[in-house]
Amino acid sequence: MLEKTSRFCLLIALLVLAAVPLAMAADERPPNLVFILADDLGYGDPGCYGAPDIRTPNIDRLAAEGVRFTDFYANGAICSPTRIAFLTGRYQQRLGMDNALYYQEMGRGLPEGGVTIASRLRQVGYATGISGKWHIGYDHERQPLQQGFDHFFGLLGGNHHYFAHMDRIGVPDLWLGNDAVEREGYSTNLFSTDAIEFVEENRDRPFFLYLSHAAPHFPWQGPDDVDKIVRPKKPEWQEGDRPTYIAMVERMDQTIGDLLAKLDELDLAGQTLVVFTSDNGGHTYSRNLPLRDYKGSLWEGGIRVPCIARWPGVIPAGTTTSQIGITMDWSATFAALAGNKAASDGDEGINLMPVITGKNDPIERTLFWRKRPGPVRKKVDRERAVRRGDWKYLEPAEGGPWLIDLSKDISETENHIAEHPELAAELKQKLDNWDAEMDAALAGR
Repeated sequence: MLEKTSRFCLLIALLVLAAVPLAMAADERPPNLVFILADDLGYGDPGCYGAPDIRTPNIDRLAAEGVRFTDFYANGAICSPTRIAFLTGRYQQRLGMDNALYYQEMGRGLPEGGVTIASRLRQVGYATGISGKWHIGYDHERQPLQQGFDHFFGLLGGNHHYFAHMDRIGVPDLWLGNDAVEREGYSTNLFSTDAIEFVEENRDRPFFLYLSHAAPHFPWQGPDDVDKIVRPKKPEWQEGDRPTYIAMVERMDQTIGDLLAKLDELDLAGQTLVVFTSDNGGHTYSRNLPLRDYKGSLWEGGIRVPCIARWPGVIPAGTTTSQIGITMDWSATFAALAGNKAASDGDEGINLMPVITGKNDPIERTLFWRKRPGPVRKKVDRERAVRRGDWKYLEPAEGGPWLIDLSKDISETENHIAEHPELAAELKQKLDNWDAEMDAALAGR
């Protein structure tokens, strides 16, 4: 009897010891990463950024439970450049993406066989999925499944009809993996449902979800506009109004709430970093206040965007940061959170976690922007800008250069170039040097 009891106690002890590494492994599991990208959302459109006429309770909830950035930037003033910078973690100009891909444009976008944050995360055990807009490569080898993603459901182009799912020139554009598919429903709803299914299917392992909404990019169609006539190659593709825009943003917000509810239901909220931002400044019917200008411009209204990050228990709730950030910072941040094996010396962004968790003070940054025509659409204004600390040097599409003190003039109304010619010259030289570096990198590809 004593011998049996001893054996039983030994068995229990071995089971307990065996469970310890498993428990430690569970505790050390890297966080799930959810990156939600709105398309053409204005800086002042979310409620937490001051919008008086749009209800965004779920985006506002992220801000209330996390950190809200005041000085966050998109890598580009238009779609494709920002998206490629996020996935590669580098300035998009190195890859020839000063401007957006045109409809069905081949031969440009992500490098074939290149490295993306998706492929880096997959290498260390993450499930990787994108639901929604791609817009950084039509060629087979530039598409999501060939660029590190396990799962893709969405559109390859820059925009499509929210119900008929064809692009602006009439080509069907809805995909599941590498295959064109047909689905009924409003795109925002479809992408959200797919994202939630991806989370459910991968709840037991670390996952990276890139929820890349098409909304509120044109065509301006709200969730109830199924009968609204919007034909390809016709003017109505870009006709709309503020009420329709509001309906699009509010439906996107509602689906974000559905995703957050799923994370709560699966008890994953505390293991998940959720980031929400926009790919560039707002378009025609957006609210960019108090910023100057809109999408496509290197004035603040074209590149400064809302950005919120939530990770309960890690990022202090209800905080605001003036840390200057840019889209490609999230690639560096995600790689760092996944572990050193996923890190890359090529990252040009920074790991934002030490600052937004309150461990470090804000870091002074120097960031660059440039717009040039693409090979298909050549009628694009050339612009350049650099921000170092509070000062921004801008060469706009029209007129001479500007020097702006953003700490006092977020609306960019005063040009200080005559008062500080030496500072302007110094920032211009930095911009010239960066410009030359980007051109040399592209020439060396």
